[in-house]
Amino acid sequence: MTADADDEGRYATALDTAGRLLGIPLTGFLEPGPGEPANGADFKRLATVHTFGDAWPRTEVLDTRTRALVSVTIAATLGTLEPLRGQLRIALNSGVTPEEIVEVFIQVEAYAGAARAFDSYQIALQVFAEADRARQDG
Repeated sequence: MTADADDEGRYATALDTAGRLLGIPLTGFLEPGPGEPANGADFKRLATVHTFGDAWPRTEVLDTRTRALVSVTIAATLGTLEPLRGQLRIALNSGVTPEEIVEVFIQVEAYAGAARAFDSYQIALQVFAEADRARQDG
């Protein structure tokens, strides 16, 4: 197997993992945007392989559910609200309950500030509603 085939296999595996965790295919988020330079695809591929091919599958010490709670906490603390939306989806798809997520925001509020926690909580409410609609439709 050549390095290119290895790279393609790792990328395909990472995309599969992302889709399973998020509950939706990641490919739509990887399409080139208007004016995006050609190496933007390289960045997205590298980030996808590292995140969903290297980090998320490491379940020997931290299981996926715990890793999801940690990721929600990090995204909320950093105030990266769009990535938080994905981390919340992953958490819910990994068996984390909305109540546990609210407890994360209580902890974030205590250590990172009320404004950051409240902004994150607003995103969580949207994702909770999305998940509730999907349960009702499915």
